[in-house]
Amino acid sequence: MSQFTQTKENQQWHTLEDGFDNLTRGTAPIPTPGQDEVLVKIKAVSLNYRDTEVTNGEYNHHKTLSKRTEPLVPCSDALGIIIALGPGADSTWKLGDRVLSTFNQSHLSGQIKAQDMSSGLGKPLDGVLQTYRVFPSTGLVKAPEYLSDEEASCLPIAAVTAWMAIFGMEPFGTWAKDDGKPLKGKTVVLEGTGGVAVAGLQIAKAAGATTIVTSSSDEKLRRAKEELGADYVINYKTTGNWEEKVMEITGEKDGADIILETGGSGTLYKALDCIAFGGLISCIGYTSGKEDKGEGNRMNLNLLALRRNVTLKGIINGPRDRFEEMCEFYERHQIRPVVDKVFGFEQGGEAIKYLRSGSHFGKVVVKVQ
Repeated sequence: MSQFTQTKENQQWHTLEDGFDNLTRGTAPIPTPGQDEVLVKIKAVSLNYRDTEVTNGEYNHHKTLSKRTEPLVPCSDALGIIIALGPGADSTWKLGDRVLSTFNQSHLSGQIKAQDMSSGLGKPLDGVLQTYRVFPSTGLVKAPEYLSDEEASCLPIAAVTAWMAIFGMEPFGTWAKDDGKPLKGKTVVLEGTGGVAVAGLQIAKAAGATTIVTSSSDEKLRRAKEELGADYVINYKTTGNWEEKVMEITGEKDGADIILETGGSGTLYKALDCIAFGGLISCIGYTSGKEDKGEGNRMNLNLLALRRNVTLKGIINGPRDRFEEMCEFYERHQIRPVVDKVFGFEQGGEAIKYLRSGSHFGKVVVKVQ
């Protein structure tokens, strides 16, 4: 081990899921990879909204994921380098390989199952906001070579979730048809400018779609349009009935083909009012709330779904094989994730607070070492 590391300590951030201000730093021995495992030196970690919920004790809507009693290492998205191979480790890996963690480590292919939820990084398993971590050989994918460490670290949750929201119900390789522009003639709505929405915008544009972005910030909308090529932007503060604007933009299409629904209680019903017949609403997040407060005698969700023959699909990231498929698409189109801000490892707690503030455009990254 000494030929790869200069210290025997593994630096870690810890949470008891009791608030941002109670995040602490600690150390542990550098782990040794066991059967079919590899040891990774972590270089960069990107943050997700989920990480803020876990840290603040709010990630409680999955009943099988109870609060841990011992300190938890948060975060799930890491770029690292393999520095040691355990016995029987997958022969595809070699020392020095740049790798990315997968979110639910046992979710390798197909529909996620209940048991896969117990393999989630950053809860219930210790996550990646640490300097070294052991992974099963199957819990990693090869990082695209053209991306920096910080850029590549943004892929595991945000990009894969966006990928599954757009292509998850399509067969493998759909993205490669029609000269790699399978969404030509389709309209995709991206709610907000967080990590998933920005990744979705980049994927949709590369795949040939017309894109519509919503945000409460004119500056973020300007960046979405000028820097990332969004076709239309809507400020939902100044245009309260943004669903009507979507219908106006889509004209004869009569709605958007795909909506990345990240808002939750404050946006879902608007999405249902501007989805095209036969369209797909991918339910990803709930930044506007988890509880449906209702508005008077609101039409039943069942009726709203059948009214336009809508597919309402919940998205919990995606399997390892679709992650690898997405990386091929990124390579082909040379997509670079948008990194809003990079913090040092010693600023890990500050980085999580910054993400929760909602000030970011794209992804927030912690440079570990």
